[in-house]
Amino acid sequence: MRVRSLCGTMEGMSNHEDDARPTTLDDVRRALDEAEGRDSVGALPYLRQAADRLTELIDEAMATAVLTGQASLRGAGAQAGLTENAVGPRLARTRTLGAYADDRGRVTAAGVERAKYDLETGQPRQPAAPPAPMRFKPRRPS
Repeated sequence: MRVRSLCGTMEGMSNHEDDARPTTLDDVRRALDEAEGRDSVGALPYLRQAADRLTELIDEAMATAVLTGQASLRGAGAQAGLTENAVGPRLARTRTLGAYADDRGRVTAAGVERAKYDLETGQPRQPAAPPAPMRFKPRRPS
């Protein structure tokens, strides 16, 4: 990143969570291009946006891999550098498997099997609302 002025603006930055279309690599590239040339403070929102969109792509790729039988939950997580316990909540935020999450907000092997059956019968469930990106939540106010 090249250093520019200390007042980087956020013009042209969209709130992708409200978009109806799926995230693409071009979305990640656009966010990185916006970060390019800004100072470190001005680049942060664009880098965060790129990271969020890349996370969406990883999660959707894992969902597709488990739904098509190319990988198990554990295998998909391993390929993405995640533990098996991290996969279920991430799949619950996807467009592909979000409707199959349980009450704990996780997609389990049973949910994947149901999604496969629904896909084969041509009646996949649709998620109620787009999932919100995961954010850090402090354990206590300080």
